[in-house]
Amino acid sequence: MFQKTVLFRGGGDIASASIYKLKKAGLRVVVCDIAKPTCVRRTVSFCNAIYEGEWKIQGETSRYVHTLADIEPTLDAGFIPILTIPDREVLDYLKPDVFVDATISKKSPNYDTSWAPLVIGLGPRIVAGVHAHVVIETQRGHHLGSLIREGEAIANTGIPGVIGGYDIDRVLRAPHDGTMANCFDIGDHVRKGDTILTIDGTEVKAQISGVLRGLIAPGHNVFEGQKIGDIDPRDDVSYCMTISDKGRNIAGGVLEAVAAFFAERR
Repeated sequence: MFQKTVLFRGGGDIASASIYKLKKAGLRVVVCDIAKPTCVRRTVSFCNAIYEGEWKIQGETSRYVHTLADIEPTLDAGFIPILTIPDREVLDYLKPDVFVDATISKKSPNYDTSWAPLVIGLGPRIVAGVHAHVVIETQRGHHLGSLIREGEAIANTGIPGVIGGYDIDRVLRAPHDGTMANCFDIGDHVRKGDTILTIDGTEVKAQISGVLRGLIAPGHNVFEGQKIGDIDPRDDVSYCMTISDKGRNIAGGVLEAVAAFFAERR
């Protein structure tokens, strides 16, 4: 598998779990994202390099680069290149062995199996055999991380997974459209009733106590109902800085798909 190249669409927390695992497995990993990612769990999202210049997760570092010519030197230096150039343009330039849609956008894809020798999609609305060669299940439960070679992943329920006995109450959502101003940072301990942020002056309060595990970067324009934050009732700050169990499960599925593909080609 060495010297094989993987292009990721998306560098959020779930994507970053797979990016991390494939990088550790010896693959060359390149990532495309939008200019202002709305990742909630920024501290474990490689796309945070777009805001910070570089970002480290569990010993692996991503670096924001601005041109196609920057990709190879960045890989050679041991970093994960993060670009905001459209991924189709990067794909045409790089000609990767694998393309992974890790956005979990829950929307109909704008790509198909012709994009790369192996195309992998994460989550619902991606049809295996049409849009991607393999789809990875992202719904929590018995099948999380499993490979789907025909059909689709389980449809999105809209209900967050249970952590510490809480599901809906642990997630912060925008009450209306507007611009965020944050009152706390990721990793802060908060109490039920604390004002975590405001949106055009409207306070968004914590419904439970715990550690603030995720929060969209300040200054973002958000829409009504959008997930903008995440409180972990287990109150362990280390969970804010490490890849989640869900992320590791999905990443294992991505690595399995990639390893199986290259084994078959041999």
